[in-house]
Amino acid sequence: MEHNFEDRYRNGETPWDHGQVDCNLVDMVAHNGIQPCRALDIGCGTGDNAIWLAQQGFEVVACDLSATAIDRAKAKARAAGAESRFVVADFLSDKIAGATFGLVIDRGCLHSVPGDENRRRFAQRVADLLQEGGMWFSLVGNADEPEWEVGPPQLSATELASIVEPCFEILSLATGHFGSSQETPPRAWICLMRKRAG
Repeated sequence: MEHNFEDRYRNGETPWDHGQVDCNLVDMVAHNGIQPCRALDIGCGTGDNAIWLAQQGFEVVACDLSATAIDRAKAKARAAGAESRFVVADFLSDKIAGATFGLVIDRGCLHSVPGDENRRRFAQRVADLLQEGGMWFSLVGNADEPEWEVGPPQLSATELASIVEPCFEILSLATGHFGSSQETPPRAWICLMRKRAG
């Protein structure tokens, strides 16, 4: 995937990085009986969600395209005393150590992949890295909201379902907002899925 995320982290142009765990992840773990397991955080940024998962007892591998973001994540994890493995990787093309996982999370990564075909490849890759019955929690820009001048890419519920359903059963799909320090956070699809059998 070709992105300018490294430049954006270096320049501080990262409105999605609000310095704390996303409230939607906390709610998902609390309300769905998700027990500590091996977990993968795709597009982890500076590591707040991965660190929180590690503090809850998950064994976490976290990856991002940006070396700057990963360096910051490692520093945050050290400061927090949280055991997580942070790696610079392109999720679609690089080997991800530690598979298979019981839980995969992505906060705004799926929607950043250009084109439905590549998004379906992303979903298949998540499925390939999950154990049988494994869960995928994804936060995706919601196209029910007018497009922001500066904001996340957006998908409709139909688009999201068509991308993930070949590999995943959608357990819940709700509209909400990204956890954010912005006065009006961007709207999000909050989607929990389970890998289909076989």
